[in-house]
Amino acid sequence: MLKFQNFKKLYGGLPALKIADISLESGIYWVKGVNGSGKSTLLKSIAGILSFNGDILIGNNISIKKQPVAYRKLVNFAEAEPLFPEFLTGMEMIRLFADAKGATQGQEQGYIESMGMQAYVNNPIGTYSSGMLKKLSLVLAFLGNPKLILLDEPLITIDTASLKILYTWIHDLNRDKGVSFMLSSHQELDAVELPKVGVLLVEDKTLQIIS
Repeated sequence: MLKFQNFKKLYGGLPALKIADISLESGIYWVKGVNGSGKSTLLKSIAGILSFNGDILIGNNISIKKQPVAYRKLVNFAEAEPLFPEFLTGMEMIRLFADAKGATQGQEQGYIESMGMQAYVNNPIGTYSSGMLKKLSLVLAFLGNPKLILLDEPLITIDTASLKILYTWIHDLNRDKGVSFMLSSHQELDAVELPKVGVLLVEDKTLQIIS
C-alpha cells in the first residue's frame, strides 16, 4: 500500500524523522508517539504538504516525487486543527476539494447529512466553531477515490455521536473499497468499532511497525 524509500525529513539541517525502506500493507493503522515525536511531520510528509529527501510510493508504485498529481489524488489528509479561508462557505470548500479529487457528483451529500451539517454548511467558515471545522475537514478527507486517508488527531474537538459516525465511515470504506487509514491519536482507538488496527510507533526520530 505504502512504501518509504530512504525517507529523511530535516529541520534546520537537523534530522527530524528518518525511515529506511519500509513497506506497509493495506489496512487501518494507529500512529502513536509522544508530543514532538514527529507524528504530524510523518502524516504531512505522506500527504505531500512537507518536502523531504527520499521518496514515498503508493499503490502500483506511484511516486510522490515523480507523479505528484496522480499521487495526491490517492492520498487525502485531515489536519488536527484545520484552517480554511474564512470568507468561503463550507459548501464552497467541499466543491473545491471535490473537483480537485475527482469526486463523483453528490458524493459529499451522505457525509454532510450523517454529520448533521445541513444547517450551517452554506454559512461562511469564519462563523464555524472548532467542532464544525473538524467535521468539515473530515468530510473533505473522504472525498474522491483515495487509497489512503490520513487523519491527524481525529478524536479531538468532536462529540461522541460524531465520533461513532466517523468510526463507521472508516470501517465501511476499508471493508467495501479497501481504503487504508493512518490515524494519529493520543487517545485509545475504540477496539469494538475498529477491531483490526495495526500500530505504528514514531520514536527516536524513526518509524517502527509494532503490530
